[in-house]
Amino acid sequence: MSKVIIITGLTGSGKSGLAVDIAKKYNGEIISCDSVQIYKGLDIGSAKITKDEMQGIPHHLIDIVSPKENYSVGEFVKSCEQLIKQIIAKGKLPILVGGTGLYIKALVEGYNFSEVEKNEEFRQKYSSLAKEFGNQYIWNELNKLAPDMAKNVHPNNVKRVIRYLEIASFGKAENHTNSVLSNYSTLIVGIIDDRSIIYDKINKRVDNMISKGLQKEVQTLLDSGITLDNNSLNTIGYREMAQYLLGEISYEKCIELIKQHTRNYCKRQLTFMKTIKNLQMLKLEEARKKIEEFLNDNT
Repeated sequence: MSKVIIITGLTGSGKSGLAVDIAKKYNGEIISCDSVQIYKGLDIGSAKITKDEMQGIPHHLIDIVSPKENYSVGEFVKSCEQLIKQIIAKGKLPILVGGTGLYIKALVEGYNFSEVEKNEEFRQKYSSLAKEFGNQYIWNELNKLAPDMAKNVHPNNVKRVIRYLEIASFGKAENHTNSVLSNYSTLIVGIIDDRSIIYDKINKRVDNMISKGLQKEVQTLLDSGITLDNNSLNTIGYREMAQYLLGEISYEKCIELIKQHTRNYCKRQLTFMKTIKNLQMLKLEEARKKIEEFLNDNT
């Protein structure tokens, strides 16, 4: 049975570097499981892996859609399924890496979100409720219906919260399908670290994004017609910087919120990882050892 590796984990935990190391040693190709790195032009704020960091290893599902477009979980699962087959057909090892928990869960446990059709009346209803009672109100409604989904979306990402509400409300009978990984021998690791270490990495990472030109990157997106109504801009780092550039918050508040929201996202990532079937939560070097043991086991 062909083997597949999935590496997820907290923001700044070293997932990408580990994936490249494993790919170099075991003839692998990498499939990104990141809901922000799919967008063209969202490079600095998503900490998108650079050509140098790829070290010649093929990477898939990066820079595949315009930031004006939406990209669904269902589209990701279909693309991923095809790529896994193609990589294995070449005699290579598929390595899936990324921190978007909902993407990983959909692959591992089998979800078919794309079957739920758009319902404009439903969307208008919850859009009005968000405006009347606040974004947290409709997020709380989602949390009651589907806590696993709620843990993976920020309350201020109203568009996505409403879509998840739509799925949770109309797709319960159809959501679950067979996992696309059911025909493979799969190891899933989630990389964690001490909270103080992760938080320190987050602060340094945000400062690095600022020095690399996050403000200019977001201004370019705004100038091209992207707004906070687009899913691409309604993500951590981009949302706060856009709010600053639109005059809604101060520069100091912008930086503070990016760091705070990233820390909060890490907490949600950790909680969500615990819900993913067969995921082993390990520190970086423990994960490396576990992956190598799995790949070297020919029984």
